[in-house]
Amino acid sequence: MIHALISGCIAFVLALALGAPIVRYLRAQNAGKKISTDQPETHQKKAGVPTFGGFIIWLPTLIVTAIAVDWWNHRSILLPLAMIGITGAAGFVDDLGTLQHRSQKGLSWRFKVIFLTLLAVGSALVLYDQIEVESINIPWQGSYELGLFYIPIAILVIVGTTTAVAITDGLDALAGGTTLIAFIAYGAIAFIQGQEFVATFAFIIAGANLGYLWYNAHPAQVIMGDTGALALGSSLAIVALMTGQWLLLPLIGIVFVANALSNVIQIGYYKVSGGKRFFRRAPLHHHFEEIGWAETQVVTRAWLIGIAAAILGVAFALAVPD
Repeated sequence: MIHALISGCIAFVLALALGAPIVRYLRAQNAGKKISTDQPETHQKKAGVPTFGGFIIWLPTLIVTAIAVDWWNHRSILLPLAMIGITGAAGFVDDLGTLQHRSQKGLSWRFKVIFLTLLAVGSALVLYDQIEVESINIPWQGSYELGLFYIPIAILVIVGTTTAVAITDGLDALAGGTTLIAFIAYGAIAFIQGQEFVATFAFIIAGANLGYLWYNAHPAQVIMGDTGALALGSSLAIVALMTGQWLLLPLIGIVFVANALSNVIQIGYYKVSGGKRFFRRAPLHHHFEEIGWAETQVVTRAWLIGIAAAILGVAFALAVPD
């Protein structure tokens, strides 16, 4: 555990060191984000804030993981690393379409869902056939092998988590803070299981994310964009699946679930009611802004809920008998 915690701290320091020059470079390249009209009017003041902040997370993660994790003897860690690289690259392309003064559009949600599904299929097959994690851990009951049924479940976990984290990325420090909490929780779970290399990887991402939050704290100097959000969501899903505690992911990631469900409810209700809205604005964090909560209140309260849910999730993980 000492090694995992120190590795996370090193990632934090490295992210802090790299963050300032990355932000300066993005500003020099006019990588300012264009604000969607779907967001509250108060968000228009964020226009021009540099995006691509995910690089502040992923550069330290890759560097520290290469040094601190014995990946040669634990090659399964290459799967979440590959997910970071592939989804981060897709997010980068998508972020290019959100820049100010560019006619290029980002990737459509339909394309992203198809892309994520295909990627999830490949990842699920690797988890099942190569890493041989095909179980479900149920609190107070035990661990049960799922066989081939594990593959469609893993696909749903990866696509759902990645999409939900991306939807949550809408306020300063919201996605960064809630994924930070989730990775710490799964790092603790992995350590309890004796998977120290998975715990180390989770704490490295948490540490790098913590460094990113230094620059993303309200008012944000940089936004992670899909470069960060898609990679955070996909790697969180893989870590959860590798621990076998994916059943707890909706609890540990309760803020992601709430935001994703609010979008589904809003769209469904709009179609069924003939144009009426269930929430004032979706996803849920924007609804709270519309009813008068300050952005910092929404984020802080989401963190508090996330921390409580993560503590409960770790407790449930401890309740699985050997």
